[in-house]
Amino acid sequence: MKKNIIITGTSRGIGFEMVQLFAKEGHNVLALSRNETPVSGLNLKSCKAISFDITNVNDLEKVTTYVKENWGHVDLLINNAGYLVNAPFAEISMEAFQRSYEVNVFGVAALIQKMLPFMKHDGHVVNISSMGGVQGSVKFSGLSAYSSSKGALCTLTELLAEEYKEKGPSFNVLALGAVKTEMLEEAFPGYEPPVSALEMAQYITEFAKNGHTFYNGKILQVSSSTP
Repeated sequence: MKKNIIITGTSRGIGFEMVQLFAKEGHNVLALSRNETPVSGLNLKSCKAISFDITNVNDLEKVTTYVKENWGHVDLLINNAGYLVNAPFAEISMEAFQRSYEVNVFGVAALIQKMLPFMKHDGHVVNISSMGGVQGSVKFSGLSAYSSSKGALCTLTELLAEEYKEKGPSFNVLALGAVKTEMLEEAFPGYEPPVSALEMAQYITEFAKNGHTFYNGKILQVSSSTP
């Protein structure tokens, strides 16, 4: 069955791959990114790319208007956009720290709030977090802003699943390990992750479509490394 799917952070990496996977299956995709050109250039028939900053109130309204005028409802919302800064805690600016939370937590909460009126009981919100945001996981120096904001996203997901468990939609969070993306390369130059952006995109697309049948309010660790 054709679904209406919103994905954030679609200009590159995992988000860019997910857009193509869903569109090739015939689903309606709304691709949201500050740079819509990469997705627009694909000329995918069932995909609409919008220039979008998740921290901008006017951009959030643009999405609401599009859904209201073109779809009427949303089946899947995948919050994939992220802001990663790698810097020693003593040196990181509070502007960068705040930006991490604005993109990774506050913006996600705002978009979910806007889309909830359009989501039914069987809808699924998938928030993309990081292994660094999971309590008890291995932590890495330099990621105080990024990992702590991703930890907040995990807790937010659990809380929303509890609040909406009777009427839906379902909420789950995927805590990803290292994936070969431009964002990771920028933060950790030269590091070679074990998983490609396409491989992770394939996993997330299947989970988004079917995971709510088995999970709600769960933090699922998607990493091939231990611990």
